Amino acid sequence: MRKLILLCLLLSVSAFAQNNSSLAQQRARHLRRGINLSEWFAQVYDPKGYTKEHLVGWVTADDVALIKSMGFDHVRLSINPAPMMHHNEADRIPGDYLGYLDGAVKMVLDHGLAVILDMHPDSDFKAKLVQRDDEVEQFSDFWRALARHYSTYDPEMVYFEILNEPEFRDRYRWAGVQAKLAAAIRDGAPKHTIIAAGANWSDIDDLLELTPLSDLNVIYNFHFYDPHTFTHQGATWGENYWHFETKLAYPAEMHNAEQVASEQPDRLNRLRVLRYALDHWDANPIAVEIGQAAEWAKHWNVPLTCNEFGVYRRDADPQDRARWIHDVRATLEHDGIGWNMWDYGARDGGQGFGVVNGPKEGPNTPDEVTVQALGLKH
Repeated sequence: MRKLILLCLLLSVSAFAQNNSSLAQQRARHLRRGINLSEWFAQVYDPKGYTKEHLVGWVTADDVALIKSMGFDHVRLSINPAPMMHHNEADRIPGDYLGYLDGAVKMVLDHGLAVILDMHPDSDFKAKLVQRDDEVEQFSDFWRALARHYSTYDPEMVYFEILNEPEFRDRYRWAGVQAKLAAAIRDGAPKHTIIAAGANWSDIDDLLELTPLSDLNVIYNFHFYDPHTFTHQGATWGENYWHFETKLAYPAEMHNAEQVASEQPDRLNRLRVLRYALDHWDANPIAVEIGQAAEWAKHWNVPLTCNEFGVYRRDADPQDRARWIHDVRATLEHDGIGWNMWDYGARDGGQGFGVVNGPKEGPNTPDEVTVQALGLKH
């Protein structure tokens, strides 16, 4: 009799695990083709900060309608928790700020798009989580309260992403912190699906070192910008040599790389550009890299999505940029991985990573070359 009871318990636990794993796989099907909404509730570097004017006007209903018309099925809404968190009162989210966020979420849902609520703080916020347990406790309280607030929303349409690019070099500490934050979200929203990631920059290397959470209603994500030598050419942040690059070709070609490298004032940086060509970057290494992520997901039997990929537009040739985007997108789809491009680009004048030619004023218009590279139509 005791053996029979034990067997029934084991079968019950196994069925529960399979059901929750299947649920996460099912929910992942709502996240096939997405676009990031940045610089709205996060990445606001204007000295005025997160003003009411900005929060209600940066992305409009017309923008969301345009996103829907281009064929996207979801958006990833970046949220900086810092403006909503007060020390020792992290679970008391200011009603006015929460109201602005509610308005944004409702606007997205009203257009039939799913939404990922992506915690996307600045690096100084994440550094505190790396160093201090009390900050992790505060962030857990915040996540529990926010998840509880959205727990009545349709779990097929609203998703919770624990933390963007955690910047934890110690993956063991991140494993513990992520588990704690996931438990807080689950406490607040028992039925919703959580999105988790590897430590540091959430790239494929970080994913492959990750052991999945004990919570089974979880989708895992990674970011893909390889090779940064191409995707971040002209960028004024990150590696110094990026901002000397212009019109580096894709697929990689040695003569072109030699021309671009000649503009680098530093010998080591010249070599970095030349290595891009020596590594023969084209669709094949992209397929190998992403294929390893797909193998990881298959091994653990968990759903997987790529929540960021893209090319900085300012100094990249539009056709080369489109070829890279096409190859990444096609590879992800071949491997059954949902994707979310970085990003929409509401007011960047077409100089960022955007899928639209965003003017500083007036309506946004689709960048047709990018739309076609994403396999979408408008």
